Amino acid sequence: MVNVAILGFGVVGSGAAEVLTDNRRVIEKNLGETVTVKRILDLRDFPDSPFGALVTHDFNDILNDPEITVVAEMMGGSHPAYDFTKACLEAGKSVVTSNKEVVANFGAELLELAAKNGVRYLFEASVGGGIPIIRPMVNDLASNEILSVNGILNGTTNYILTQMLENGAAYDDVLKDAQKKGYAERNPAADVEGLDAARKIVILAALAFGKLLNPNEIHCEGITKITTEDAEFAKDNGYAVKLIGHAELVDGRVLAMVSPRLVPCSNPLAGVSDVFNGILVDANMLGECMFYGKGAGKLPTASAVVADIIDIVAHRGKTERAPKFEVAAEADYADFGAYKCRTMLAFADKADSYEKLEALFGVTPKLSHGRIVLVTKEMTEAELDAKLAESGLKVLSRIRLL
Repeated sequence: MVNVAILGFGVVGSGAAEVLTDNRRVIEKNLGETVTVKRILDLRDFPDSPFGALVTHDFNDILNDPEITVVAEMMGGSHPAYDFTKACLEAGKSVVTSNKEVVANFGAELLELAAKNGVRYLFEASVGGGIPIIRPMVNDLASNEILSVNGILNGTTNYILTQMLENGAAYDDVLKDAQKKGYAERNPAADVEGLDAARKIVILAALAFGKLLNPNEIHCEGITKITTEDAEFAKDNGYAVKLIGHAELVDGRVLAMVSPRLVPCSNPLAGVSDVFNGILVDANMLGECMFYGKGAGKLPTASAVVADIIDIVAHRGKTERAPKFEVAAEADYADFGAYKCRTMLAFADKADSYEKLEALFGVTPKLSHGRIVLVTKEMTEAELDAKLAESGLKVLSRIRLL
């Protein structure tokens, strides 16, 4: 029998306890032994929960229990989650987590610490909820060079953008609806401003390219400036609007970014709607490979946490291929100004603007839903900034094409 402790008995933590209990027979059949929740750490009591008697408020009850060999951290935030994880690894306990903030900020250090102490640190649930993506990138794509990763990594923003595109709804109205349905937090900033997606794309970039970037140091835009006019333009011209996390190598340096994109309807990511996530990995031998499913939610995310627990138990005493990356140095960051793509630009409808814009960009602007709109030729961010400064015109919308 294997004893597990759970840190944090919120949505995902309670879900992990539920999966381990309700699917006990399936797990025993596949694993050959029983996995049992012995302790649960939380500040609160849960007298009405069937797991209430397992709750402790003292982390040392878990840290100092030699019978607990695997710890599942689902606390959220960096501290004390990082501190507890580090202590468990140093005590010879393997740790699994859904906490993308800890992985994005401290993943390289914690992987090294796990290896040093002969245990494992796994984080399948930190990106894409229940979608298998971490393990496939580490193992199944090990013979490939990863060229790029593009992903819809946040269900809240994808739900909002889907409603704007399909129903012509305004951003503020859809956000309120998402909060009412439980898709968005009361304070939705981490989702709608792109920070959640930024943490996830730096994790995927680290797996792909071996360098863990600081999520606070990459270009990050959310969806708060997307308008109904943007959605209408997309619909009229064969695009979907999606918040995309993007990562690639540029001259040996890692570029990671998050921003709204116009995604051609021919791209499989365009069809990922509502709260679902989709991740498109382009590898040099396999080509494009799509991962799709529920990117959040109690049981989907918990199932990924439990899958990591099963992996650890199944491979005890064996040397397993572990994720491997290091903290990026300043020289590992690609110059965002050199990033090249096409971009949709929108301006106020003024008669003297058409000729000026055509002269600057070499394309003919069109009137779309009361705005002058053009799609640029492929150019770098720096080149586009310079042309916009030269135009002297106020930009109403600037959305990159994928």
